[in-house]
Amino acid sequence: MEDETIIGLYLSRDESAIAATAEKYGGYCYSIAFHVLGKETDSEEIVNDSYLETWNRIPPHRPTIFSAFLGKITRSLAISRFRKNTASKRGGGEYSLSLDELSECIPDSSSPEREAEGKAVTAVLNRFLKALPETQRNVFIRRYWYIEPIQDIARETGYSESKIKSMLMRTRQKLKQTLTEEELL
Repeated sequence: MEDETIIGLYLSRDESAIAATAEKYGGYCYSIAFHVLGKETDSEEIVNDSYLETWNRIPPHRPTIFSAFLGKITRSLAISRFRKNTASKRGGGEYSLSLDELSECIPDSSSPEREAEGKAVTAVLNRFLKALPETQRNVFIRRYWYIEPIQDIARETGYSESKIKSMLMRTRQKLKQTLTEEELL
């Protein structure tokens, strides 16, 4: 089923929209949730929660890229669950690993001053990503947005794990340099 048809079902409040979403994007959402959480049961719950959240958001929203809309909802719910799990000494998955990797070049946003700089960092990050060659950008986004394990990225791109690690390290170093030049780090 085409995305526009699925969105139309949501807009007309037809419950078959959820089944159509699950059929087309269930694996995609599960993959996002599992990469953050590392647990099957939690990931399955997040996928179901993402369908409910999508139902609640359409309408009033009408997403232009349905997969990105759904992926963002799933990722946000999974990260919230991860934080809840780790606050009570549970959890796991790739999320904490990818945060550790990025910690050297992304400023901590826990203070009010840093939160104010958040928009500037986002703008610089967007420009930085647009300037990267497509392969580097895709690897960076897959690792740090979709929280994919390095092994999966290597397998799907055809590069070795060491090549992916090296590419990510160089990209993080360039990002750190860019943020330093912009006086955001």
